[in-house]
Amino acid sequence: MTIGEFLKQTHRRLVFCMPSHTLVDAAKLLYANSIGAMPVCELNMHMVGIVSERDLVRTMATTGWNELQHLRVRDVMATQVVSCGPGDSMQTAQALMRRHHVRHLPIVEAGRVAAMLSIRDTLALKLQESEDEIHVLRDAVVAARRG
Repeated sequence: MTIGEFLKQTHRRLVFCMPSHTLVDAAKLLYANSIGAMPVCELNMHMVGIVSERDLVRTMATTGWNELQHLRVRDVMATQVVSCGPGDSMQTAQALMRRHHVRHLPIVEAGRVAAMLSIRDTLALKLQESEDEIHVLRDAVVAARRG
C-alpha cells in the first residue's frame, strides 16, 4: 500500500508549528492533538524541521528555567529530517524509520509537507495485513476439510 492510499483512509489533518513558537506552544499543540511530533513550517508550508516530545523533554531536562522561557522551537527542532512522498510504500517508510532511528516521517509533496506518518501507523497496517492473511488461511483450511 502506498502512503498516499493509507493517508486517504485516515483523514487526518496536519498539525504543525512555526519556528518562532514557544516551547510551551509546541507542547500544547502536541498534547491537544495527541501526537508525538510535528513539522516546523514557514508560512508557505515549507518545512524547516521537525519537533518531537523527546526534543522538548530533552531541552527541559538540560536547560535552566530562566533560559527556557526565551527558547523557541527553532532552537530545539531537528533540522536533518528524513521524509517520504505519497507515492512511496508504507514498507519503505517503515524501513526509513528503522534505518534512521526515527518514529515520525513527514510526507512531502511538491516541496510542501502534506502529512505526518508515525511508526504506529506502519505497525497498525502491518498488523491488519497479518490478520487478513490469517483469516484467508483459516478459510482455506476450513474449505479444504469440507471438500
